[in-house]
Amino acid sequence: MAGLLLGDVSHQGAHQVGSQRYSEEKPEDGSRWYFSRKEIEENSPSKGDGIDLKKETYLRKSYCTFLQDLGMRLKVPQVTIATAIIFCHRFFLRQSHAKNDRRTIATVCMFLAGKVEETPRPLKDVILVSYEIINKKDPTAVQRIKQKEVYEQQKELILLAERVVLATLAFDLNVHHPYKPLVEAIKKFKVAQNALAQVAWNFVNDGLRTSLCLQFKPHHIAAGAIFLAAKFLKVKLPSDGEKVWWQEFDVTPRQLEGWCLFFRY
Repeated sequence: MAGLLLGDVSHQGAHQVGSQRYSEEKPEDGSRWYFSRKEIEENSPSKGDGIDLKKETYLRKSYCTFLQDLGMRLKVPQVTIATAIIFCHRFFLRQSHAKNDRRTIATVCMFLAGKVEETPRPLKDVILVSYEIINKKDPTAVQRIKQKEVYEQQKELILLAERVVLATLAFDLNVHHPYKPLVEAIKKFKVAQNALAQVAWNFVNDGLRTSLCLQFKPHHIAAGAIFLAAKFLKVKLPSDGEKVWWQEFDVTPRQLEGWCLFFRY
């Protein structure tokens, strides 16, 4: 497993992003984690270390792909994978890629997500599978990680990284996803429920590879995914009666059109 480059954890609770300052005293409604796209890009810790937006976007997608693979091999639900990805996004909102190995951090995030979502996997399993994925081009990796000395070294690395991740997240492991509001809303529709749910779900998963979860609340992402799915399937959503469909999410059609652009970048 790649070595961990640790940033200075003494400043974890006070990294400046835009006009909002991170603090352990932020409210528990999750508002500490939402910023504009401009704030996220211009105030990125990685940017401060010379990593440009194109490179950071690549790194973000890279650890998302890694976590998807890791989660599937560990046979955890998609919600657990999504939680791990969001933990990772939040970590690198505060910490630089130049000082932290993304795959080591991602491994920790998967381990934590398993516990948070009540789908825990033994630390040993997480470490073994992660090591195999990271070293997939090395045919000797599978046997090497089974050696006690190598395994203990990786375990120590992950436990150290876990402390850094928890400190960086200010021990805030509360995550909500778009999946539940998305499914609940579609159940009320009378058109193409299964197809609509599947396509919208896929759009939500695609959005995980971007900074959407750092910009919009889960029910807004759900609304955008449903809107896009309906356009993709050429399905007309309920727009008459006492309450039109988008009012379920407290949004306007104009907002939905704008959010669709974020699913594409």
